[in-house]
Amino acid sequence: MSLKNVNTVLATACALFALYLGLSFILAPEASTQGVGLPNWPAGNGDGFLIMKGTREFSMGLVIGILLVTGHRRALGWVLLMEAVAPFGDMINVLAHHGSIAAAYGIHGLTSALIAITGLLTLRETGKAHKAPAPAPAAQPA
Repeated sequence: MSLKNVNTVLATACALFALYLGLSFILAPEASTQGVGLPNWPAGNGDGFLIMKGTREFSMGLVIGILLVTGHRRALGWVLLMEAVAPFGDMINVLAHHGSIAAAYGIHGLTSALIAITGLLTLRETGKAHKAPAPAPAAQPA
């Protein structure tokens, strides 16, 4: 299996997971919070913040999906690297609020690392294409 195929499978998994997560937080925010690692449900009407998280996740999945479908591989690599910041921030948030250390590192940290690795692999794949030598000019008849 080529590097491009592996990267496509990984990026597709990232997109589908982000879309699933986003829809989960939008449609059922109370049920979605069980596995994020925070110690308590937000006080008051905190589900609005979770729906915002869902919207963020959903839009991230759409961006990855659109770049995959349109074939913009180099942009896909950079976007994946950028999107790895979101789960990293979630990890920091869980740790800062005395949430589950296992969830912080095992869910959010691992997700961030996997997305970043996928981004780096995609950039490596596209870097080879960018560094390919230009074709030699055709000989001019004399």
